[in-house]
Amino acid sequence: MANRLPENPSLDHLKNEAKQLLRGVRAGEIRALATAGGWYPGELSDLRLAGAQLVVARKYGFTSWSQLRAHLTMVSEFARRPHEVGPSSDPATEFLRLACLTYGELALASSEAAARLLAARPEVAGASVWTMAAVGDAAGVARAVAADPASAQAYGGPFSWEPLLYLTYSRVAQADAVGTARILLRAGADPNAGYLPEGQGPPFTALTGALGGGELGQPPHPQDLELARVLLEAGADANDDRALYNRGLLGDDTGYLRLLLRFGLGRGDGGPWAARLGRVQDSPARMLENAVLAVALRGRARRMRCLLAHGAPADARGDGHPSFLDHTALELALLGGHAEVARLLADAGASGSLRGLDVAEAAIMRGERGQVEQLLSADHELAERLLTRRRDLIIKAAEYGRVPAVRLACALGFDVNARLPSTALHKAARAGDLPMVRALVELGADRSLRDFDYDATPLEWAQSAGQAEVVKFLGHPTE
Repeated sequence: MANRLPENPSLDHLKNEAKQLLRGVRAGEIRALATAGGWYPGELSDLRLAGAQLVVARKYGFTSWSQLRAHLTMVSEFARRPHEVGPSSDPATEFLRLACLTYGELALASSEAAARLLAARPEVAGASVWTMAAVGDAAGVARAVAADPASAQAYGGPFSWEPLLYLTYSRVAQADAVGTARILLRAGADPNAGYLPEGQGPPFTALTGALGGGELGQPPHPQDLELARVLLEAGADANDDRALYNRGLLGDDTGYLRLLLRFGLGRGDGGPWAARLGRVQDSPARMLENAVLAVALRGRARRMRCLLAHGAPADARGDGHPSFLDHTALELALLGGHAEVARLLADAGASGSLRGLDVAEAAIMRGERGQVEQLLSADHELAERLLTRRRDLIIKAAEYGRVPAVRLACALGFDVNARLPSTALHKAARAGDLPMVRALVELGADRSLRDFDYDATPLEWAQSAGQAEVVKFLGHPTE
């Protein structure tokens, strides 16, 4: 299986990798010989620099060094790191930085700061086509593109984005978001506009911005479905892997799924981003299978009904995906204790069964203490293997809202404060699951722990997701 390119891939870095590989092969290093032997078609004794470059290209999933070079040229055009952009002394630039989702900070806190800046400096809203797009000023954008048609696709602002991205990622109050989008699209804006975070796919597109979601529960656009429909009608490809993943982490709504399915999710060639990314991006059919697996993993019954009703494959299999491994959708539902989703899949003809540790994990997730005790009595090393190999079990139980499962896991010795990279309390806080938050705190969850990805506390996760009840509870340590 090909490896994933490193973040912000550099041609110079990959050239050095090829040179080091060649030196290693000539020195007889075991690791270099194994790598080259797996990808080089000839005798390693004949390996030269061009051959080492071919090995590096194939290692990362490309058929040739020239194909890898072309990919890196494309990456250099679309790579962005908006979450790393620092404060600016220019009010318009700082407004845009704060107003838009970057998936690297607390969204509500930033948008509130942007609103305060705008209230203090209202002239900022009309500073450029990018600020006018961010505030949904349809009339202002119409004047701007009439005066300069190229401005509809111009890169600018703190993130070097097109106006359509500032419109769809903005979370400040907008006067007429949909009208502004239509004006930009009529003027030539690309409905598939997007960027590659850290130079990696899948891309963050305008559609991704409209639908929101993600690890921190970034809020969708207030007119998410209407805005998404405008983009799709204008030619945005519905096979948007990032949008599917991010929105899939929020709730059990089906509006976005029905819309994407209507406009071609799971069908077609994947659009311009598939052409740019090639094998780096999943095929539309694979994206639809992954959507089924993700819904099974999280136990979203309404979404599963929606997918199956639209012909999605009930027999989807993980195929080595890091989240799904080689499980079928039915196995994922059973493993998570999602009885209703499992029934839906079984009725649709899905197959699968659990073995080994999976049987014990499923029993814990269902909160079936009696069955767990029977399994433990039959295998005295079972508890130790579970604690070692399924460290994230308590985090998943919290994410799925299974209070009995969390209590049972704690009784078995699972660490309520395990960070992988966030804690169970982070997951429950983001979901606004107050009963789970209370149970976790009662079981010893540490409110002060910061996750490893965003360096934020559970309280900050709750604040970012707008979970007022959880914010109130976690904001009072003695409660």
